[in-house]
Amino acid sequence: MQPGEEIESLLNELEQIVSEAKSPLTGGSNRKIVDAQDVYEILDEIRRLFPQEFADARRIVREEHETLERAQQQADAIVADAQQQAMVLAGDQEVVRLAAMQAEQIRDNAQQYERDTRYNAEEYADTVLAHLEDNLKSIANSVTRVRQTLNENAGPRNTSNNVSW
Repeated sequence: MQPGEEIESLLNELEQIVSEAKSPLTGGSNRKIVDAQDVYEILDEIRRLFPQEFADARRIVREEHETLERAQQQADAIVADAQQQAMVLAGDQEVVRLAAMQAEQIRDNAQQYERDTRYNAEEYADTVLAHLEDNLKSIANSVTRVRQTLNENAGPRNTSNNVSW
């Protein structure tokens, strides 16, 4: 399941409860009677899921950071191997010069690989976080619509019969 899909599903369920609720005999078509317990249960489940969405996003960023560290370690190991090979061949200056050029090329390639890996990881993290942000905005909009519908359907409140939430 994609990030936010479970919350989106719960919001759709909440919206369905409101849309399928019966209108009271008096008060017009914009008023609905809903089972408050059903609404509270869905809202509690949404609140429970939010921390998981954020934890998933943090996990993705952490994994990308670990991938970048591994890439840097591999690049360092490649450079160290190239330098060691160059030292073994130090007897012949031309061979040493060629080995140094090769080590430099390997280092450049490793650094480019590290830059590419970092860029791709950051792009991926940005995409995931943008998707999460879009889902959270959608969820907030849905909650606002449901609250507005509930408020429109609630009518004037009698202070002696109000239930405290």
